[in-house]
Amino acid sequence: SAASKPPPPSQFKILPVLEKAKSAYLLWYEYYKIIPRIHKHSLGAKIDKIFIDIIEAIITANFLSPKEKEPYIRFAIKKLDTLKIFLMMLWELKALDNEKYITLSERLNEIGRNLGGWRGKILKENSPKDEREMK
Repeated sequence: SAASKPPPPSQFKILPVLEKAKSAYLLWYEYYKIIPRIHKHSLGAKIDKIFIDIIEAIITANFLSPKEKEPYIRFAIKKLDTLKIFLMMLWELKALDNEKYITLSERLNEIGRNLGGWRGKILKENSPKDEREMK
């Protein structure tokens, strides 16, 4: 039936780090639905919001000029570090089992490496060129 057909592919290519963040969020959302109610509306809701903040920062950075990108990438890195701590707390509270925590943590670590690489590239591109490099 027409209702079961997937939507047409996007006209623009999704940045790999954005695709990873989106994928990690979708995984988190599956976990979020089953975490204990006592944590769902406190730590769970906070984690959910931070995920959205990270995705929004990556989207924003993607559409800005190189000079304007860096603060948004730095913001996403800071939020990602916060997210990792909150997820660790949720795991320590036994609201996430080991497998879920490890799976999500591995994805977040990869996103962190991608964001760090992107930020490094932007900083290098925006730094004044040294005379010796311009041979």
